[in-house]
Amino acid sequence: MNWKKIIGIIIGIAVIVVMAMKLKSNKSISENKIYQYDKEKAIAVKADTISFNYFQHKTSYTGSFKAEKESKISAEIQGKINQYLVEEGDIVKRRQPLIKLDNSLLRLELESINVQIEDLESDVKRYQSLAESDAIKGIQLEKAQTGLKSAKVKQAIALDKIRKTEIKAPFNGIITAKMSEIGSFAAPGMPLIQLTDISTLKFSINVAETVLHLFELGQSHTIIASAYPDLLLSGKITLIGSKANMSNHFPVEFEIENTSDLKLKSGMFGEVTISKTSPNKLISIPASALVGSSSDAQVYLIKNNNAVLQKITVADKIQDKAIISKGLKEGDVIVTEGFINLFDGANVELN
Repeated sequence: MNWKKIIGIIIGIAVIVVMAMKLKSNKSISENKIYQYDKEKAIAVKADTISFNYFQHKTSYTGSFKAEKESKISAEIQGKINQYLVEEGDIVKRRQPLIKLDNSLLRLELESINVQIEDLESDVKRYQSLAESDAIKGIQLEKAQTGLKSAKVKQAIALDKIRKTEIKAPFNGIITAKMSEIGSFAAPGMPLIQLTDISTLKFSINVAETVLHLFELGQSHTIIASAYPDLLLSGKITLIGSKANMSNHFPVEFEIENTSDLKLKSGMFGEVTISKTSPNKLISIPASALVGSSSDAQVYLIKNNNAVLQKITVADKIQDKAIISKGLKEGDVIVTEGFINLFDGANVELN
């Protein structure tokens, strides 16, 4: 036998043995480093016991105040602005004059009409006397009377135009903007001044369709203005929107009486808190206790120190609570925390 071959075989076997021992040693080291989960070991969880209770929904919504009345006032006739009788920030009363337009030409026109009326009135008197004595035909008297009526109509039109050269406030309010200046030309439809009434305000919020049922027309709720957190305001719901906006939210409006010194301004922000208790006792659980989606929800029940998956039906989700209509009964114990490594049938202990 060739000794060289024998020695080579022995060396090869030795190398294989050494490699096998090394691999075994590495496996042992790796197994010691890797955490081996013990499925029989009890998992520490937190739990709640199910009971029927009246569910109270309480949530806050941010919104903004806006004036109940706001109007951009324009002239009804054409004319040059002769005088602004108010400035921005002035408080005005209904029918108070705000702007005066130039009416000099209209007054001249009225004067001419008045002279015409005087002449026609004289003609009518004279023709009446002559007609009674058959000195003239009745048709002449009728024409004079018709001319007098026409002149009086023109007089009324001229007086109305002169009246409209004085632009008055349509309601009580505050002048919030001047949109023209003295000497500018006013025309129908062109805004000249903005009048805002903030004695009564509207507070507007937008709510999701899932909570729209919490709002009813005529209800009153407490509203707090961000600028005056200590001021409690009572707002009555006057509008619940019938059409959602682009984000699928619905407008809700409250009516609020401003303070006597008009502290609240249009454009300020505020907050309303809605509290409502369910008419019947319900089962509500933390939404964090749900396993899966709301449409296919489950919870872990604790039975004989074991976690057991239970299918449930979620009737509604409001903030961090889920209202359960089916699948749970009073006295059931459900897991609320400690879901890591938790599985159906796992041993559990209450933490």
